[in-house]
Amino acid sequence: MYDVAIIGAGVVGGMIARELSRYNLRTVILEKENDVAMGATKANSAIVHAGFDAKVGSLKAKLNVKGSEMMEQVAKELGVKYKRNGSLVIGFSDEDLETIKELYERGTKNGVRDLAILDREQLREIEPNIGKKATCALHAPTGAIICPYELTVASIGNAMDNGAELITSFEVTSINRENGAYEICSKDQTVSARYVVNAAGVYSDAVAKMVGDDTFTVHPRRGEYILLDKECGTLVSHTIFRTPSKMGKGILVSPTVDGNLITGPTSVDMEDKTDKSTTAEGFAHVIKETAENVEGVPFGKTITSFCGLRAVGSTGDFIITSPLKGFVNAAGIESPGLSSAPAIAEYIVDILHESGLELHKNKDFNPTRRPMHHFREASIEEKNAIIAKDKSFGKIVCRCETVTEGEILEAIRTNPKPRDLDGVKRRTRSQMGRCQGGFCSPRIVELLSRELGIKYEEVTKFGGESVINFGKTKGGKG
Repeated sequence: MYDVAIIGAGVVGGMIARELSRYNLRTVILEKENDVAMGATKANSAIVHAGFDAKVGSLKAKLNVKGSEMMEQVAKELGVKYKRNGSLVIGFSDEDLETIKELYERGTKNGVRDLAILDREQLREIEPNIGKKATCALHAPTGAIICPYELTVASIGNAMDNGAELITSFEVTSINRENGAYEICSKDQTVSARYVVNAAGVYSDAVAKMVGDDTFTVHPRRGEYILLDKECGTLVSHTIFRTPSKMGKGILVSPTVDGNLITGPTSVDMEDKTDKSTTAEGFAHVIKETAENVEGVPFGKTITSFCGLRAVGSTGDFIITSPLKGFVNAAGIESPGLSSAPAIAEYIVDILHESGLELHKNKDFNPTRRPMHHFREASIEEKNAIIAKDKSFGKIVCRCETVTEGEILEAIRTNPKPRDLDGVKRRTRSQMGRCQGGFCSPRIVELLSRELGIKYEEVTKFGGESVINFGKTKGGKG
C-alpha cells in the first residue's frame, strides 16, 4: 500500500513526486509510456514565463509568478541548465501597443518584477536583429529558459533517490475505491494507494472520469516547432514573443539553454490525443511569422522539427481540484505549466495535507543531484582526472554533441534509468546534433543491449513497437 500514487511522469508529476519525497511517505509514479517526460514535457517551448500574461487572480497567475521565482534554485539543486535571459513581447501597431500596456498592468498586478515598455529604438538596442516592422515591446527581465525534459528526469531521479518509486508502461484502465484506499489498475497490474494525484496531461479528464468526475474536459492543442543548429543560437539573446491571442502567445524565437535556436509553436486545436504529426502548412506559418519577428533566421540550418500537444482544459485556468477525499486533479496544465511546476507541487502537497495526509520530514532528504552534463562542462584537468579513473569517459560516441561512452553508461545506470534510444538522448544529448543520431545510434544500441541484458534487436527507439533493428547483416559484437 502506497501513501500517494501520482499518475503521469511529466514535469508536474515529477515535481510533485520530488516535493513528496521530502517526507516519510511511500510514493509511486505511474507512467503509461516507456520513460518519463514523454508527453507535453518533451515537446514545448522550454520557457520559464515571467507571469504577465495570465488573468489576475487566476491559479495560472499565482502559480506562474511563484514558480518562476522558485525555478532558479530548483534548477541549481537538481543540476539542470537554466538561464534568465529575459523575454520580449513585440508589437507592430498602435493596437499591439495597447495590448502591451494591458500586459504591463496585468503583470504588475500579478507581482512580476521589473517590467518595462520599450520603444523601437530601445528594442533595437537590446535586440539588433529584431524585425524591421516591430515598433514596441514589453520587456520582462525575469523570463528564463530551461530544458523541460532534463528538469523532469532530474526531479524524478531526485525523488527516486529519496525513496519514491517509478513504474513505467503502466497505462491506467480503471480506478476503484475500496476500504478508504484507491485501487489503480492497468491491463496487468494493480497498485493501491491512500491518495492519488491525477497529473495525466491530455488524458487527465479520462482519468478523472474513472472516479466519477466529469466536471471538465481536456483537449490537445497542436504546436509545431523548428529547431536550428547551434551556429544560429546567438541570433537573439531574449525570448521573442508576439502579442498574444486567444490561441496563445504566437510564434516565438528563442535561444535554448543548449545553444540552439528554437522557433514555434503553431496553435491548432485537435481531437486526436495521439496525433503528433508535423505539417507543411504548420512549418510555413512558423517560417512566415519568424521572419516578421526576427531578421535573417537561416532555416537552411534546421536540424530537426517536431510537434507537441498541449493539454488545454475547458475552464481557461489550471484545474487543481479534489472531487473525492484523497483524489486530486492537476489537469489542464498548459502554458505556463512548466514555469508553474515547482509552485504547483507545493500547492498540491498542501491540498493532500489538508485532506489528511500526514507529513513527517524525511531527515535523510537530499535536494541535490549531480548534473547530467557534469563531464561536458568540466575543465580539461577535471576531465583528465575523470578519464584516469574511468577510461570510458575518454571515448567519444556522439561526435556532434561530444558525448562520451562514460556519460551514456552513467545515464543508463542513473535513476530514472532509460531503456531506449530516445531515453538516452534526453539525458545526454547524444543524437541531438546535426546528424540526428546517424553515426552514434548503433553504438548506443550496443551499450543499451549490454547494460540492460537484452538482445541487440530488442532495443527500441522509444518503447512499444518502435523497433530499430530486425537482425544483423554482418558478424560481430552486439
